[in-house]
Amino acid sequence: MEGLEISEVLLSNVKKESYSERIDSFYFQKEFLKNKYSNAIELSNICEINSGTTPKDRDENLKNGIILLKTDNIRNGILTFNSEIDYFFIDNSTNNKMKSTELKNDDVLINIVGATTDVIGRCSLLSNDFPKANITQAMALLRIKKDYQDQVNPYFLFTFLTSKWGHKQIRRIARPTGQYNMNLQEVGSIKIPIINFDLQNKIKSLLFESNQKKSLSQSLYGQAEELLLETIGLKNYTPSQEKTNIKNYKESFLETGRLDAEYYQQKYEEIIKAVKNHKEGFSRFESFIDNYSTGYPYKSETYISENGIPLVRINNITKEGLDLSNAINIPKHDLYLSEKDIASENDILISMSGTIGLSCIVREEEQVVINQRIMRITSKNFNPQVLSLILNSIIGKYQLEQIGTGGVQTNISSNDIKNIIIPIIESTTQEKIAAWINESFALRKESERLLTEAKEMVEREIEKGI
Repeated sequence: MEGLEISEVLLSNVKKESYSERIDSFYFQKEFLKNKYSNAIELSNICEINSGTTPKDRDENLKNGIILLKTDNIRNGILTFNSEIDYFFIDNSTNNKMKSTELKNDDVLINIVGATTDVIGRCSLLSNDFPKANITQAMALLRIKKDYQDQVNPYFLFTFLTSKWGHKQIRRIARPTGQYNMNLQEVGSIKIPIINFDLQNKIKSLLFESNQKKSLSQSLYGQAEELLLETIGLKNYTPSQEKTNIKNYKESFLETGRLDAEYYQQKYEEIIKAVKNHKEGFSRFESFIDNYSTGYPYKSETYISENGIPLVRINNITKEGLDLSNAINIPKHDLYLSEKDIASENDILISMSGTIGLSCIVREEEQVVINQRIMRITSKNFNPQVLSLILNSIIGKYQLEQIGTGGVQTNISSNDIKNIIIPIIESTTQEKIAAWINESFALRKESERLLTEAKEMVEREIEKGI
């Protein structure tokens, strides 16, 4: 029968193939049964494998301490500290209770729980300069045992897990039980081939260079944001810690229609006051919008993994730009289902749900379509790079955060976004800020290219042994 795939597997081999004795058809698809490589060893033999915990008594408002990494921080790259990221934190007392999973340099992290196959199996390698950190129960740390440190280096391990050969094993193992998950025994069953150690060191050099360019990219982006805030008079701004803000009925509900206390936090008023007092003036965001759309509800049953048009969802938007490494695709014949949601070069994308207000720019080489709950904006009379930076800075973030408070699910509307105030920035300053952002993006792309080169080097070497 056309399209029917059958794999015949002995029961004895079923038990050998899966620690959990799975017998579902997906686990035994032919793509998983063929192309097995020689000279491979299970991770349980070469690595210490542990998962963290999610402390129930963690202070949600803690702004410093020991970083508690979550699945969203794990992005198939080297994990370097970025001051722009809103990390979760735990105190020393909580960290001491989780001492077995306190991270060390060159630990490899892998997500073992995720709502989608985009999340589960994502990996990161902890850089040498990353601050003290721990992990939740949704990820595992892999630490190479001393007896194998002269055979496998962590840079190769990380690169293998993000390669097509590592990812294929992860896709096979991940169990869709409400959400996808793997247990530690299943992670330990992943087989990694032992390749020439000199080649592993070449991979390490590529990743090291990639990380240097990534760090410089983040530094340049930080300089651009610092100049922006200095221009507005917010360079050394520290949010008010005042617990109360007294408003009468006229100043509150009659003016805003809001009675929730979170809306009236003083930090929001301080930012709005600074923008309104800016010497160059300010304007509503809508005055810089030429046209916009708010995404299209493409049907999930039409999604494809490759050879289509990337569909931008909220998890693809980062401050540094679009991250399409795990993007799903729609068929090319669906491209014109909603022409207004085809993004063009220099369009601004803004998340309207979840992490609201997160923004990035569409680059010239990226043909993409926009999913629902993402606002696509073509700007006018303002550099789009700088507008996106304003949205990601405390200027835009606090205004949109204020609007989004008070609900169970954080959402904002296109009218909310259009109504925030934007400081007028003199053109030469805009040009300087945009130049730093463009240079930052170029370095980020080069960093990604080096990661890809390392991954392809691993894949070619493995394919020689198949």
